[in-house]
Amino acid sequence: MTVNSYPMLVAGTLSAIAAFLHLLIIVGGATWYRFFGAGEQMAQMAEVGSIYPGAVTLAIAAVLGVWALYGFSAAGLITALPFMKLALVLISLIYLFRALAGLAMYFAVAGHGSFMLYSSLICLLYGLAYTLGTWQLWSEL
Repeated sequence: MTVNSYPMLVAGTLSAIAAFLHLLIIVGGATWYRFFGAGEQMAQMAEVGSIYPGAVTLAIAAVLGVWALYGFSAAGLITALPFMKLALVLISLIYLFRALAGLAMYFAVAGHGSFMLYSSLICLLYGLAYTLGTWQLWSEL
């Protein structure tokens, strides 16, 4: 197996880890929703058995899983997926937008705790990995 892009391998792995963590949050319930910063309302809904927190978290995990597949595909680990260039650009932009918006909220709006800072920095790392990998592979995609 030959890896076409180590940044893309890292990007795919990071997205896969994030997807898996979201699945663990569903299993972990209210305590995990609180710990990972989903908000008290989501935690309380999970405590009373609402399907909403699990459904939202499962949807996020699914999106992150698809993004991981695109990272692995671009890295050459799995077969090529459709719309590769468009998907990688959009994934990069979404991660970077989330990072910058979160950092802006953290610094501009009182009441946003350390979760907003840390999650934004994590999204920035993910976005940079996808961006670097996409740039590196652009002519081959």
